[in-house]
Amino acid sequence: MHSFDLRRPDGANKRKRIVGRGQGSGRGTTAGKGNKGQQSRSGGKTYVGFEGGQMPLYRRLAHRGFSNYPFKKTFQVVNLSQIEKHFESGDTVDLPSLFLKGLVKGSDPVKILGDGALTKKIDLKIAYASASAKEKIRKAGGVVAELAKSTEESTGKKA
Repeated sequence: MHSFDLRRPDGANKRKRIVGRGQGSGRGTTAGKGNKGQQSRSGGKTYVGFEGGQMPLYRRLAHRGFSNYPFKKTFQVVNLSQIEKHFESGDTVDLPSLFLKGLVKGSDPVKILGDGALTKKIDLKIAYASASAKEKIRKAGGVVAELAKSTEESTGKKA
């Protein structure tokens, strides 16, 4: 096969259709927009959800009640099995050390859960930990420091 044998596939390159340039072009007068109506006018656009004058769905359905979805609190979860794997005995487990080990990322608060066994003595300095995680850390000889949660989380109001 040579470079001069190559051909583009049929229909690969199409000429741009030019409309509204007089009768002789074959696309004059209405310029492919049909006769009359909203779509034929300049600026004749409809909004998202427009149903041709019929009452739109978003207005037909009732919107009542309260959703807590925008206010929900999300946590980054770290299990004791991960701490067992990534930390040595005597290490301090806090936010910077978890970040350096690649166990957490982003700005969501971190919560330690008690999934897995812990045999190493560690010092935990994280604001959120489950009761089972705290118990397992203390049983292994570690220390759980009770960190104060931010004022926004404790009071529910932004400072």
